[in-house]
Amino acid sequence: MPELPEVEVVRAGVEPAVTGAVIAGVEVFEDRSLRRHDRALGPFGELLQGHRVLAAVRRGKFLWLPLDTGRALVVHLGMSGQVLLRSPGTDADAQLRIRLALDHPDHGEIWLNFVDQRIFGSMAVDTMAPTRDGLPAGFSGRAGGAWSGLIPSQVAHIARDPLDVSFSASSFLAALARKKTGIKRALLDQTLISGIGNIYADEALFAARLHYEQPAASLSPAKARVLLAAVRSILNRALAEGGTSFDAQYVNVNGQSGYFSHSLSVYGRQGKPCPVCGTPLVREQFMNRSSHLCPRCQRLR
Repeated sequence: MPELPEVEVVRAGVEPAVTGAVIAGVEVFEDRSLRRHDRALGPFGELLQGHRVLAAVRRGKFLWLPLDTGRALVVHLGMSGQVLLRSPGTDADAQLRIRLALDHPDHGEIWLNFVDQRIFGSMAVDTMAPTRDGLPAGFSGRAGGAWSGLIPSQVAHIARDPLDVSFSASSFLAALARKKTGIKRALLDQTLISGIGNIYADEALFAARLHYEQPAASLSPAKARVLLAAVRSILNRALAEGGTSFDAQYVNVNGQSGYFSHSLSVYGRQGKPCPVCGTPLVREQFMNRSSHLCPRCQRLR
């Protein structure tokens, strides 16, 4: 599933193409891709057509496009969703689910294609409400307008991510100290800290030399700060390399893959030597997924 770096790559890619553009047309090829759209608000296409996009904003793994109506188009990539920019008349992408025809004042006509192989992702028009702390709702490359302090209802329960300038490290560390679950479960809890999925949780835990089942509350304040620093460092490095791509599902808006998979220390490297001590890395069952770790460097204490 795309995590913070992959979604930020998409956000940064679509922002110049969508900001200021009017949605001239909407085509829905797969109704299941509207599963998160509240039909009580009105038909999906009618809520979008003729309205202007004001920005592209992200919090954690969630992406939304504020509209001049005071609502937002929320994009959830799910397991395999892609947002691709195409020239009008281009052959349809395989697994094309939704297409928005945009009319941009500078770039002219652009197609924004939502492609999704497994159909776990979605698009939805959502209502917006002020953030609880009164600060910008998420990251955008644009100067804040009235939309910047508003957050879609579908995203309001999601915590700020560690790259957000309004993220409170002290509040996060205090909440972490109260968690009795294993540390990886805490990192994956999007109501505690957002944007981290299985890949970057494993990488951060290795960097901090922590076992995934180590109780979060057992970490010393110093160790918790080391872990947070590792999370931020790994997310920034992955972002600089365009995210992590293992197959054609993880691409930017131009269909290009990220390269951070070449820099991973433990994820997907079971059986290979630990880059620190040489012990063979292992893959263990964790919830409905797997955890990758070095059994020597990351002992449960």
